[in-house]
Amino acid sequence: MKRALRIALSLVLVSVAALVGINIYVLAATAPFIFDEAKDVPRAYAVLVPGAFAYRDGRLSHVLYDRVQRAQDLYRAGTVKRFLLSGDHGRKTYNEVNIMKSHLMKRGVPGADIFTDHAGFITYDSIVRAKRVFQVRDMVVVTQRYHLPRAVYIARTNGIDAYGLAADRRTYRAILWYRVREFVAVGKAFVWLLIDKRPRFLGTPIPITGDSAKSWD
Repeated sequence: MKRALRIALSLVLVSVAALVGINIYVLAATAPFIFDEAKDVPRAYAVLVPGAFAYRDGRLSHVLYDRVQRAQDLYRAGTVKRFLLSGDHGRKTYNEVNIMKSHLMKRGVPGADIFTDHAGFITYDSIVRAKRVFQVRDMVVVTQRYHLPRAVYIARTNGIDAYGLAADRRTYRAILWYRVREFVAVGKAFVWLLIDKRPRFLGTPIPITGDSAKSWD
């Protein structure tokens, strides 16, 4: 029993050490490409907004609202030309991407500049699909700062010239839990990239330079 416990403890310590090392590496590798101010972000063709919780009555959660607003800041400044809104639409009664699209269109963004990815269930899928389905070559990812290193690392490993803009506009209630979850998610994404894991869904290409309506449901 003692030997089994020692082995289990050793495995846990090795796993934690590996996660720490991977997180440090990803942070260092992506630091030059992540910005806190919109004015500092290099120009790119698209801005990717990863999904987060949205209310069925059309309201955005604070996390998602801040992402969309910061993305719109880049669009208004002429830093980006197209939106790629990627999120969960796995059920008829829940649709993050259409709520984001509606929010932007009510604020004057033309539908022609808004692409929607209805199969962006997780960050990894959103970014790999940006490359393989939407054929994005360069983009800015707008999300909270704790989330940016993983997102930018996935994108750059997939050959996208990607930058990140922090969307933090307030203190988020569950930020500690988000950070703990992200620590593990970075390690998982690192392994998935090594094995070139496919997203849950791919599908017919819809180039970000083409007709956005082809991406709408």
